[in-house]
Amino acid sequence: MILKDLGEFRLIDRIARHIKLSSRSIKGIGDDTAVLRYTEKKYLLFTCDMLIEGRHFLRTSGGYLIGKKSLSASISDIAAMGGEPRFFLVSLGVPASLNLKYVDCIYRGIRDVAKKFNVDLVGGDTVSSGNIIVNIALLGEVEKNKLVLRSGAKEGDEIFITGFIGGAAEGRHLTFSPRLKEARYLARNFKIHSMIDVSDGLVADLGHILGSSKLGAVIYERDIPISKSAKNFKSAIKEGEDFELVFTMSRGEGKRLTASWPFSTRLSKIGEVCRRRKGMSLVRKNGKKESMIPGGYTHF
Repeated sequence: MILKDLGEFRLIDRIARHIKLSSRSIKGIGDDTAVLRYTEKKYLLFTCDMLIEGRHFLRTSGGYLIGKKSLSASISDIAAMGGEPRFFLVSLGVPASLNLKYVDCIYRGIRDVAKKFNVDLVGGDTVSSGNIIVNIALLGEVEKNKLVLRSGAKEGDEIFITGFIGGAAEGRHLTFSPRLKEARYLARNFKIHSMIDVSDGLVADLGHILGSSKLGAVIYERDIPISKSAKNFKSAIKEGEDFELVFTMSRGEGKRLTASWPFSTRLSKIGEVCRRRKGMSLVRKNGKKESMIPGGYTHF
């Protein structure tokens, strides 16, 4: 068997089966970040993201946007846990022939995001590489009573999403801003049962919540906010790299949230969580219901 036959997520499951955590670890493989014991009132959050030229960006996109995306993607993971980013490392692989100004632009993009979100760059590594590779390892923290996992969805929950999805292929994946303020507002003021950021696509990432929570869902085409730059509806819900937040909460909390949402960021209720035997269904604008297989972007 080769990796392409196994697939990215089955590979992750294969690795996870052989990992045994100590009591120092609260949550390991299987969420947006690891969750580790830290202080009496807080958990430590730990995540990493690797961006590779030709897969996550093109060199013609420019170093500045590549740098911004690299740190923003990791901050989005911390946001999805309800936490705050604190410290990060940058590991950079670059060709020896790359113009020094291009490297400066990568770090300028990283620094601008770090300044905006008050995160400290505390080290890293540099190596020679045939293509540009940027890897961010980010530490954050979250109050124990504010932690949100993928696995907490409950039957009857309403499903919400921030912002718009689709259009990553048109460049939106390079210009997004992680929804950290929105996530912290949600965690501090509401009982969020589950949350994830949309990196693999709405259908895939909602599928991660449902799989971890052992539940199903119904979502409605008419309510899903599609970006004007999206190719079409199908690509918008599956192509990924939107970095919006998808989360679930009770109907009562959902009603309270809708009445008090303080941000200009769009907030949309797109469906409901149901029993697992119903799987994931999409109700089209004409009322027809279709079964959805939780698929999206994968590396293999």
